Amino acid sequence: MRTTPAKDGGAEDGGRRRPCRLRPGDRVAVVSPAGPSDPELLDAGLSVLRRWGLEVEVGKHVLARHPRLPYLAGTDAERAADLEQAWCDPATDAVFCARGGYGCLRTLDLLDWDAMAAAAPKALVGSSDVTAVHQILGPTLGVVTVFGPMVATEAFVRDPEAQRRLHDLLFEPASVSVLAGPRAEPLLDGTARGILAGGTLSLITSGQGTWDVPPPPEGAIGLLEDVHEDPYRLDHFLTHLRRTGWLLRLGGVALGSWTDCGDPAEVRSVVEDRLGDLGIPVIWELGFGHCEGQLSVPLGAEAELVSDTENGTAHLRLARPALV
Repeated sequence: MRTTPAKDGGAEDGGRRRPCRLRPGDRVAVVSPAGPSDPELLDAGLSVLRRWGLEVEVGKHVLARHPRLPYLAGTDAERAADLEQAWCDPATDAVFCARGGYGCLRTLDLLDWDAMAAAAPKALVGSSDVTAVHQILGPTLGVVTVFGPMVATEAFVRDPEAQRRLHDLLFEPASVSVLAGPRAEPLLDGTARGILAGGTLSLITSGQGTWDVPPPPEGAIGLLEDVHEDPYRLDHFLTHLRRTGWLLRLGGVALGSWTDCGDPAEVRSVVEDRLGDLGIPVIWELGFGHCEGQLSVPLGAEAELVSDTENGTAHLRLARPALV
C-alpha cells in the first residue's frame, strides 16, 4: 500500500483546508467507488448538475458491474482508478459520488494517497458507504469534505430540498451557517464546539482497528446516522465505539436519520442508553443522512452544537463558511 502522512492545511478548521466554492462553468467529476448506478437516475442527476451550470465528466465505471459481484461498480482497481483520477485531475473542481451501497472499503488500499495529497484540494461529496472514504481522505489530505446526497439516487433526483441545500453549501457557502432540519430536537442538554466528524454509523465502526483511520479530534462533534439496521445492531455499533474510545473523545453528538431501523422509540432508547452517561450534549434527528430534505454537512469543519431542552433549541452553527 502506498502511504502518506497527514498533510497540514492552511485553513482554520483543525488544520484542514477548505475547498473552493463552485461557480457556473466549473468542471466536476462523477464517480462510483461503491455500487453501480441506475442509468435513468444517473442521467437525471447529471441533468441537475448541468442545470447548476457545471461541466460534468462521468467516470468510466459508474455504470459498470464487477464480473462476479454485481453489487460493485466494476472491479476494485477500476473504481479506485476512477476516484483517484478524478481527484488528481487539475481541471476537476469537485468530485461527486454517484451512489453508495457497498464497496468503498475495498478501494482504500488501492488509492495512491501520495498522488492525491499532492493534488489541489476540492470538494468530495457523498454519504452512506462513502463514509469509508471521508474518514481517511479528509484527515490524510487535510481537507474538508461534504457528507451529502449522491447524484444517482432518488434521495437527490426526487428531492428538491436536498438538492437546494447541497447547491447552497457548494455555491453559496456563506449563506449556510446554521444546520438544522425540521425534526431536530434537543436530547441531552449542553453546548460544544469542535470539528465535525463521523457519518454513517456502521461504516465508522468498520474503520475502527484499521491503521489508516485516525480517531476523531479531541472534543469533536460526532455525526451519527444509519439505515436498514435493527436497534440491536445500532447498540452493537455504539457499544464498540465506546470500547474503542471513539465516543469518549467527543464533546457532543448530532444524530441524523434512522430510516428503516425499526421502532424510532426503541432506537431513541438505544441512543439514550449508550450516550446518556457520557456527559455531553446530544441532538436528536438533526436532519442529515438517509432522510427527506437531507442536510449537507461539511466534515472536518469547526462548528458549535447547541442542545437546549428548556428553549427547544437544537442546531449546529458553522464557525465559518465550509468552502472558500
